[in-house]
Amino acid sequence: MAATQTKTYQNYIGGKWVDSVTGRTYQVHNPARTGQVVGEFQTSGAEDALQAVASAKGGLAVWANTPAPARAAIIYKAMEIMGRRAEELAETITIEEGKPIADARGEIKRAMNIMEYAAGEGRRMFGYTTPSELPNTVAYTVRRPLGVVGIITPWNFPMAIPAWKIAPALICGNALVFKPASATPLSAVKLAEIYEEAGLPAGVLNLVTGPGGQVGNALVESPDVKGISFTGSTEVGTELYAESAKRLKKVQAEMGGKNAVIVLSDADMDKALGGIVQGAFGSTGQRCTATSRVIVEEAVYDEFIAELVDRTSKLKVGDGIYPANDVAPLSSQNQKDKVLEYIGVGTEEGAHLAFGGRALSGGDFDQGYYVEPTIFTEVSTGMRIAKEEIFGPVLTVFKARDLKEAIEISNSVEFGLSSSVYTKDITKAYQYINTVETGMVHVNASTLGGEVHLPFGGLGASGVGAREQGTAAVDFFTEVITVYIDHAAEATERARFI
Repeated sequence: MAATQTKTYQNYIGGKWVDSVTGRTYQVHNPARTGQVVGEFQTSGAEDALQAVASAKGGLAVWANTPAPARAAIIYKAMEIMGRRAEELAETITIEEGKPIADARGEIKRAMNIMEYAAGEGRRMFGYTTPSELPNTVAYTVRRPLGVVGIITPWNFPMAIPAWKIAPALICGNALVFKPASATPLSAVKLAEIYEEAGLPAGVLNLVTGPGGQVGNALVESPDVKGISFTGSTEVGTELYAESAKRLKKVQAEMGGKNAVIVLSDADMDKALGGIVQGAFGSTGQRCTATSRVIVEEAVYDEFIAELVDRTSKLKVGDGIYPANDVAPLSSQNQKDKVLEYIGVGTEEGAHLAFGGRALSGGDFDQGYYVEPTIFTEVSTGMRIAKEEIFGPVLTVFKARDLKEAIEISNSVEFGLSSSVYTKDITKAYQYINTVETGMVHVNASTLGGEVHLPFGGLGASGVGAREQGTAAVDFFTEVITVYIDHAAEATERARFI
C-alpha cells in the first residue's frame, strides 16, 4: 500500500500562491497523533515578508479607494464561504491545534460572527460634524485607513483570532501581511483561500508562514508597515510594542492572562462549578481567557473543593476529533513540557495536588501530548503557579475570608485580562466590578470569551494599545482626519490660536 504523500502549502503574495525565497519547508503534526503529518509549509524569511509588504502597498491603492460598502460585500461573501466549509474548517483546527471538535466548531462560528459585524461597519464608518467657532466654516471628521498593517496571530485560536483582526482591518480599507503562528498555518491558508474565492483584490491580503523572529521582525522594521496587530505572549508583545514605538507605528498587543473566579458563599454552586470546570479545562486550558485561579469564600470552601474534584474526575480525555472527549491534548511537546514543569514547581512550592498532575500514557495517549486536568489547593499568592501564566489544564484554588480579601488575591498578579464573581448579592457584585483590575468583568458567568460587538482586551501585562473588536477595532485600524472648509465668498479676518 503506497504511503500518503504530504501536501506542501505555499505563501499567498500578490494574489498568487508562491514558494518562499528560502526554499525551505517544515512539517506540522497532529498533537493527538504525532505520527500524522498535517502538511508542509513555507519556512519564510525577511525577504518573503518584504515582498508581501510591497504587494500590500500595491493592493492598498485599489482597496483604500473602494467604497466601504463594496468592501463589506466581499467580507459578507467570505463569511458565506466559511459557512459552507464550516465542518471542514473545524476539523482542520482540531487536527492541527488539538482542541475538541465542539470548541473548534464554536471557533468557526465566532469567526463568522466577527466577519458579519465587521462587514456591517461598512455602512457605519462614522465621523462627525460639529459647529466651527469661525463664520462660514464647516468642520467635520473622516476616517482614513492606516495603510499596510501586519497581522501576527497565535496558535490557540488559529481561525477566530485572525478573523477578528483581518475583517475589521479590511473593512477600514487597509492592506495586510498576515503572519500566523508557525504551529497552526493550515487554518491560515484556508482563511486566505476563502478571501481569494470571495473576490478580494490581489495584494490586499498576503500570507507568509514561518518563524516570527524573522518574518515578524521584518514587519516591525519595515517603514512601509504603519500598524501591527499582535496576539501572543507578554514577553514577545512587550518587545514588539517597544520596537514599533521607536518607529512610530500604531500597535495593539493582546497578551497573557491569569484569570480568577471568585465564589462567594451565597453563589449558585452548580452554576459556578459548571462555569469553572469549562473555563479551566475546556480547550485544555489553552485560552487567554481560561480560568486559571479560583478564590472561594471559606464558608463554602470544603464543599466547593469536593464537588470540583468530583466533576473534574469525570472529564474524558482524548483525541479532540471525537465529540465524546472533553479534554484534548496540549498543542505541542513544548506546551506539554511547560505544563508538567509548572506542576512540578507547584508541588515543590508546597501546594497540595488535589487532583491530576500526570502525563497520560498507554494506548492512544502515547501518540499525543496528554496531561491530566490538574487542581492545586492550599495555594498562596507568592507561588509561581499562583502568578505565572501556565496555559494548560491547571487550576489553582485559594481560600478567602470575605469579598475584600478575594479581590486582593484576584488583583495580586501582573495580568488583568478577564475575571468573574459568582454571587446573588448585587451590592457585592458592584463592589467587585468597581475594584477588580481586569479589562473584562463577568458576574455569574465564566471568564471565557466576549461578544464581537464589545471591546476585548486587558490591563497591565495582558495588553497594551487599543482594544480589539467592536467599534474599538475601527478606531485602531483607521486614522481620524479633521477637516475645515472655509466657504466664505471673500477673505475675512480669522483668529487662529494653534
